[in-house]
Amino acid sequence: MFERVLIANRGEIACRVIRTCRRLGIHTIAVYSEADASAQHVRLADEAWPIGGPRPTDSYLRGEAILEVAKKAGAQAIHPGYGFLSENTGFARACTEAGIAFIGPKPESIDAMGSKAAAKALMEKHAVPLVPGYHGDNQNPDVLAAQARKTGFPLMIKAASGGGGKGMRIVRSETEFTDALASAQREAASAFGDTRVILERYVEHPRHIEFQVFGDTSGHVIHLNERECSAQRRYQKVLEETPSPFLDEARRAAMGDAAVAAAKAVDYVGAGTVEFIVAQSGEFFFMEMNTRLQVEHPVTELTLGLDLVEWQLRIAAGEPLPLSQDQVKAHGHAIEVRLYAEDPDQNFLPSSGRLQTLRLPTRSTHVRIDGGVVEGDTVTIFYDPMIAKLIVFDSSRSQALQRLREALAACEIIGPKSNIGFLERLARHPAVVEGRIDTGYLDRHLDEFLTGDAAPADRVLFAATVAALMHDEHAARGEVAASSDPHSPWAKGDAWRIGHHGKRIVALSWREQRFEIEARGHDGDYQLRHGEASCTVHGARHDGATLSARYDDEAQRLDVRSDAQHLLIHDADGQRYSFARAPAFAWESTESSGGNQIIAPMPGRIVLVKASTGDHVEQGQELLVMEAMKMELALKAPRAGTIESVSASQGEFVEADAVLVRFAD
Repeated sequence: MFERVLIANRGEIACRVIRTCRRLGIHTIAVYSEADASAQHVRLADEAWPIGGPRPTDSYLRGEAILEVAKKAGAQAIHPGYGFLSENTGFARACTEAGIAFIGPKPESIDAMGSKAAAKALMEKHAVPLVPGYHGDNQNPDVLAAQARKTGFPLMIKAASGGGGKGMRIVRSETEFTDALASAQREAASAFGDTRVILERYVEHPRHIEFQVFGDTSGHVIHLNERECSAQRRYQKVLEETPSPFLDEARRAAMGDAAVAAAKAVDYVGAGTVEFIVAQSGEFFFMEMNTRLQVEHPVTELTLGLDLVEWQLRIAAGEPLPLSQDQVKAHGHAIEVRLYAEDPDQNFLPSSGRLQTLRLPTRSTHVRIDGGVVEGDTVTIFYDPMIAKLIVFDSSRSQALQRLREALAACEIIGPKSNIGFLERLARHPAVVEGRIDTGYLDRHLDEFLTGDAAPADRVLFAATVAALMHDEHAARGEVAASSDPHSPWAKGDAWRIGHHGKRIVALSWREQRFEIEARGHDGDYQLRHGEASCTVHGARHDGATLSARYDDEAQRLDVRSDAQHLLIHDADGQRYSFARAPAFAWESTESSGGNQIIAPMPGRIVLVKASTGDHVEQGQELLVMEAMKMELALKAPRAGTIESVSASQGEFVEADAVLVRFAD
């Protein structure tokens, strides 16, 4: 076994590999960019070395810099994680030439599966089922059009190199083909520097099912069962699980045999994933092979009781596979989702910033969390905005889904926006619960998974108000007990007045909307009013996680967490609402009005300034364009008015919350 291993990655996967290495007594060496100097993988490793600037091209994609560190640090092997250099043939070959083991497949295997067209040609020779289509070298547009007619419509145009949904187009008729081909080729050229495409028959309402495979240096290859990844948005996986609710034992065995045949065709060593597209009829076809460990590998580990990173390390060190195929025994059901810093209601716009609050469920035999950040860390614009992977396990699929719902309800993120609410709705949606989702379902029905603009109901506002009042009263009692006059009625936080309890105002902010609730009473008994709605509350009790009370004599128990600044509540339907505590009266606010300034929503670079000091602008007029997380954001005037100052210039890098434009009062 290796004694010193370098991890050529960052974030969650680097931390994941480091934990296994530590358990095995292996000294770990991390690398980091300027943006990651204080990152968790740097803190967790036994030693860490800088490799360049914040952008991946200046750091984690610099194979020569990583190899230089490996040599200086005395690393015997390099684990590439996933992404970055994990499927880079040149880097894998350079490691071998430097006498350092690459913990992954042979460069030749990566090459063989790196091109979709070449991989399909190879699979065809080894009797692995393929979707009917064309994957030839002749890329003449007339030839491709003729092959499209032969394949039949609808069909899929796919970039021969790369993935992630780039260079893919669905074509439903011959008249659409020419324009779709040109569009796919332009996108493929931009993303991968390669205009070659393949054509495939488009399978309507397909499922995405992949098989984990492992091979050793003696030529033995086995599979470790399937993972279903059909819940996708724009070809990006959202929920992964094993076993698949769609497969029966016969289909599972046939697909497993095909996956092993695919791996043997390229003399595969280490961890890999063979991906299949599966028709509603059960007919399955080879799609591609990922020559690395997958993001969703934990669901396989939980159902098999294995550590796949340990397997990678042992196989790279020359050891044989730990199990034979007939020794692979699965138990229970596991599901994984990914917590991202993104805003689902704004087209999943990536978010960034400091994690002011990061609460995750308690780890247990039923709940696993693979994360790369902790509370107080910053999600930057330079890398994938994943905060953590949440994986749950139980004896059945229905119980695992309930574990997932409970675990998500325990999550809270304050700072960057997150997709937690989206995932909660996903875990409750009938298409997911009944196991009938296909790869296009989310895109076709996305509105069913989004919050929308519906304001919280009065009952939700009243429950949140009760939690806020009880929090304040508890805090006040603590202050009174520590004061010089603990029995003074004037020190209590219950708005006591001679003869009656006075009125208090609880102000809550939700999505830039302000709600004011009038409250009278104390200690769990209140009279509440919001606009024309009123409610009498009796017997409220809040233990910090749940709130039970009678609202107009109707008893209800809700999940509610509160502190001096925020409230998180789930209504009776499981809908999540996150409120900020606002000043009770407008003049108490010390913050500038959002209508008087434009602030940077995240760190990024100003690419265009379209306004100057003294300009009169209209509401909604575009004033600046900002580039962040590989996207352009248009920053618009919040109201009509005169610009007092512009604090940003073209090409300048700005931090999150920086004031870019101020308006005259």
